Amino acid sequence: MNTANIQLRRAVAADIDTLNGVVERAFMTWNLPERVKRLSLPSYRYRAIDLQFQHLVVAETAVHGIIGVAAWEPAEARDLPSGLTGLLLHGLYVEPAHIHRGIGSRLLDAALDAARAEGVDGLLVKAQADAIGFFVARGMRLLPVRDADRDYPHRYWQAVDLVVPAVNAAQSCHAAS
Repeated sequence: MNTANIQLRRAVAADIDTLNGVVERAFMTWNLPERVKRLSLPSYRYRAIDLQFQHLVVAETAVHGIIGVAAWEPAEARDLPSGLTGLLLHGLYVEPAHIHRGIGSRLLDAALDAARAEGVDGLLVKAQADAIGFFVARGMRLLPVRDADRDYPHRYWQAVDLVVPAVNAAQSCHAAS
């Protein structure tokens, strides 16, 4: 699949069931006990109300429909490197039949572009263990655990330059709709 055929756009309420299908299929590939998957999956699903609080973007093709999902929101200061601002990449999911084709990278780039456009210092992700290699390969760095009782152990950070690119995430998502 040519990544040029993949369009990114902001999700709408009518997409929720389809994008949750992508989330579920991606989630079920994670190396977790089946009981944990069964009990945890509902907390990974998005609802229409989430569109009011998170920026949800879908990757789609004319042939396959929605094949990827990313969601981000402002990060809490306590989760970020000291004195910095950022967005939290809440989730990044790719349809299992379409992994390793650049879709996750396109979605991550959209989140990084959004961080630049919003004028924050970077992007934070609390990575699921199976996804650590992807985020490291994309240049994200592991943040130290400051409080073992509170900090998620797989927090990754990527600083962004604050020069807004010619086409930012909001423009590219709007232009694709």
